[in-house]
Amino acid sequence: MSDTIFAQASARGFSGVAVIRVSGSGAFDGLCKLADIRAEQIRFRSAQLFKLKRNVSRETLDHALVLSFKAPHSYTGEDVVEYHVHGGIAVVDGVLEELGALPGYRMAEPGEFTRRAFENDKMDLTEAEAIADLIHAETALQKQQALAQMKGALGQVIEDWRERLSKVLAYVEAELEFPDEDLPIDIQKEIRPQVTELCKQIDVCLNDDRRGERMRDGICIAVIGAPNVGKSSLVNALAQRDVAIVSEVAGTTRDVIEVHLDIAGYPVILSDTAGLRPEQIGADGQGAIESEGIRRAMKVAEEADIRVILYDATAGELDAHSFALEQKYPHTLAVINKLDKGGDLSHPCEALQISVHKNQGIDAFLEALVGKINDFMKNGDAEREAPIITRQRHRAALTDCRESLERGMEAKLPELLAEDLRLALRDLGRITGKVDVEDLLDIVFRDFCIGK
Repeated sequence: MSDTIFAQASARGFSGVAVIRVSGSGAFDGLCKLADIRAEQIRFRSAQLFKLKRNVSRETLDHALVLSFKAPHSYTGEDVVEYHVHGGIAVVDGVLEELGALPGYRMAEPGEFTRRAFENDKMDLTEAEAIADLIHAETALQKQQALAQMKGALGQVIEDWRERLSKVLAYVEAELEFPDEDLPIDIQKEIRPQVTELCKQIDVCLNDDRRGERMRDGICIAVIGAPNVGKSSLVNALAQRDVAIVSEVAGTTRDVIEVHLDIAGYPVILSDTAGLRPEQIGADGQGAIESEGIRRAMKVAEEADIRVILYDATAGELDAHSFALEQKYPHTLAVINKLDKGGDLSHPCEALQISVHKNQGIDAFLEALVGKINDFMKNGDAEREAPIITRQRHRAALTDCRESLERGMEAKLPELLAEDLRLALRDLGRITGKVDVEDLLDIVFRDFCIGK
């Protein structure tokens, strides 16, 4: 980290203001050269207006508002300067070009500012990931989840578990390293309930139906039904634009069409699928493309988080394939379309009545859909706490930790127990980026007073 890095921190393009961030030991020297000032003129954590000039020609680059932060009181933990310049491309490129000509300066790699913040103990890995999630958040609930993660929704829990597990491991290590000492407790009897309780808490965290990942990546909702029931029309109505071709000809949709939506703050991936005719897959006269479309529709129906089963009010009877899916899968919403065309389709369960063509019942449908999403995300428990696992990386590390703890409890030798506890501790450290067993020494000597 000897280099001083710089990059445009705001989006590139025409704007009123653009922010250029510099971090590293040469940040203040660069400011002195561009603004032609002395180091003692820099006021930290205060806004200053400077005229920036080229180092050789002394051509004016811009009049910039400059914020300076002295290490370690900055985002990266290093000396940081932020140049707030006018947002024209020529202005920004001129400042970037001049910074690049300074000795020891280079353009930052993607994510390098946040990486330096992590390496300087300004944040753990979960908080660094939360910053990326916040930047990419497209819905209000995604933003809330990212902010909670930045405040330590996962990191604080993991650190608490690491601290408890470190103490357990310290007891076992003390018994192995100092067998002749008079230890104040029965080690095996003491640690077993602690490990059991920790396993229970990890299980609660893992058994969250992947709600955190779904909130981050999107909840998959599939619109399913027989050919020509209005699936594409419904998707277009929800998307408020033509994302799927609508035709009276059955079989128009031959592939899965996905559209990303914000529904009541939830990120949703809405899928329009081919009409369900599984008995015709590969039949004579049916094209290979349409057959593949039906196969994909069946696969989407199987993998979706929520299914909207659409029926045609004028069909006379329920489509057998659609009704079978409705009965097979949970989190399913039955909807009867084409209400404006008459017909009296009966449904054994409660089904919504809508007309996409006349925009009838759409508000009620959306309200019901939001209810389904709420039930799915809370898994029927309105008081359930927000999920703390937001990435597959977290889940994999916790799963490995849980397996190591279970294996340790079944170990016949204390040496094997200690090794499994070390592996479990390392797995927890992988989540936050803190893998350090040296702190065990402090716990050993504080709790056991070895050599007394």
